[in-house]
Amino acid sequence: MNLIKIFRRFPDHESCIEHLEKVRFGDMPYCPHCGSVKVARKADGERVGRWNCHDCKSSFNVLSKTIFQKTKVDLQKWFLAIGLLLNAKKSISANQLARDLDMTPQTAWYMAMRIRKAMAEEGAALLQGIIEADECYIGGKPRKANKREDDDPKGNKRGRGTSKMPVIGAVERGGNVMARVADNLSGKGILRFIKDAVEPEGSLLITDEYPAYNRAEEIMPHAVINHQIQYAEGYRHTNTIEGFWGLLKRAWYGTHHKYSRKHAEAYIHEACWKYNARNVDDAFSVFLRQAVC
Repeated sequence: MNLIKIFRRFPDHESCIEHLEKVRFGDMPYCPHCGSVKVARKADGERVGRWNCHDCKSSFNVLSKTIFQKTKVDLQKWFLAIGLLLNAKKSISANQLARDLDMTPQTAWYMAMRIRKAMAEEGAALLQGIIEADECYIGGKPRKANKREDDDPKGNKRGRGTSKMPVIGAVERGGNVMARVADNLSGKGILRFIKDAVEPEGSLLITDEYPAYNRAEEIMPHAVINHQIQYAEGYRHTNTIEGFWGLLKRAWYGTHHKYSRKHAEAYIHEACWKYNARNVDDAFSVFLRQAVC
């Protein structure tokens, strides 16, 4: 959904509350604190959308226990921020978000990080079929030319052995991707990630020649493409996951320039969510449901 549609559909805070109640509660309002359906709308002219729970005696609204909880920012700005973030293929910086929505960079960063963290797809179905797995390294500066000697010898080394932040990922051809910061790229660490991301039954794992991926042969078939010889041989290639790494790195180089390891998972969640929703017609509605339900 583009910004014009969001602005017209949700002209004020009240319309946003009404929409979120339909998304989260439907025809059965319930208490987010205890789950009781013995609730009643609170007669409070100053605060819109308040409810009372007759079981736990709490007062709540549709924002309780969501990314919007206790926000002091108008919900219309939240909706516009979500639209801007979802529509930005290479992500969006806090400064740009602040300029677009007329707020401080600190507030914009806080909102954007809450949105990114809500993109974590916990409990998502495991990948299955032809699976490509690989790792990339985030940080440094783009190579200025095509020659290896142009690399910075003082810590800007590319590939394995660098001091940059490692990220491991797996993608189902024609399907979804899963990725996370890698704490351990040994055979043991890679096998643990594969078990968390892939359904081995009926799947084939394709990787490059890095020996640590051979541990995956304990649970599933494994095919290798030797990148020192060629980049593709029939079905053996890792071009799909390399394409995803390109999107992740462009957001780093072109938009954020730097983010800490502490917050890296949130940015990876964003990249994965957008990739997985690439064929969704109304990603805005899908995200809202995920954020409040």
